[in-house]
Amino acid sequence: MSNGQGGAAGPHVIAPRRVSFDWENTPLHWIPGEPTATHVINVLHLLLPAGERWFVKVFKEALPLVADPELLKDVKGFMGQEATHSVQHSHVLDHLAAQQLDTAAYTRHVDFLFEKLLGERPPLGIPVPAREWLRFRLSLVAAIEQFTAVLGDWVLRADGLDAAGADAVMLDLLRWHGAEEVEHRAVAFDMYQHCGGEGLPRYARRIEGMAVVTPVLLWLWVWGASYLLRHDPALVRDDEQVPAGPGRPGVTGRPGYSLRNHNGAVARGLLPTWGELGAAIPRYFRRSYHPSQEGSLRRAVEYLAASPAARAAAGAIGRAALP
Repeated sequence: MSNGQGGAAGPHVIAPRRVSFDWENTPLHWIPGEPTATHVINVLHLLLPAGERWFVKVFKEALPLVADPELLKDVKGFMGQEATHSVQHSHVLDHLAAQQLDTAAYTRHVDFLFEKLLGERPPLGIPVPAREWLRFRLSLVAAIEQFTAVLGDWVLRADGLDAAGADAVMLDLLRWHGAEEVEHRAVAFDMYQHCGGEGLPRYARRIEGMAVVTPVLLWLWVWGASYLLRHDPALVRDDEQVPAGPGRPGVTGRPGYSLRNHNGAVARGLLPTWGELGAAIPRYFRRSYHPSQEGSLRRAVEYLAASPAARAAAGAIGRAALP
């Protein structure tokens, strides 16, 4: 069980919450007047359905290696939470498609990454032993979870989103998810440490995992934000409708991702700072590091007790238990 470090005393049980969200009234730009901030955060919905399904698959492969019964409980709770996250973010993609923002052209590449390149067997017949391939993928999960814990703690503190009038349902999704990321922040790391071998090779593989994850995540995020901004139907201008001709496409001039606009959103408190994200990397590289040092478990648990979706899910469970 989680040791409760970071703000809450005593052991903490990790378990999925069967939440649901009603997207009917959520606008396309759910942060009013902030398309860049909206879509930079929306990249989560592009990556997480396939990514979190992959987490569950990798952990399922590794379950026979887990000899610690307490870790096994946490891992099963982690898998249940990640499966629920995947489903709920998939529903957001359906909502975007209903608003004429189809993400399939991007998400098929994400699916290929997780299902083929990082599948159960090494791609292209690369001769990597099965145990080493599993350990490598566990190191990737642990590195990704370092960033999700940092983002989860950030969104729980992001008062700028409230001040900007962000949609309440989307905020609840992000904060429920962020709180659960803080809640299970150490599980993927502990799983890797348990299954990843011993000594220097285990540490080196942990560093390798972060060295792979950091540039790939940055690339996917910039690409995803640019995709969403360029395909956002609310940003199409009349002068974009240019007939196709030799050497030019039929539609031009759509706004893409801009670092200037991104930094402006950071300054308004709508996105995490580069420093917050970047500082997570050297912390992770310390030999003595443990993710229980990330964020505040107390803050996460307090939000989960107040979250409309989590409260509704708990109430449904309680009603189902009545005779």
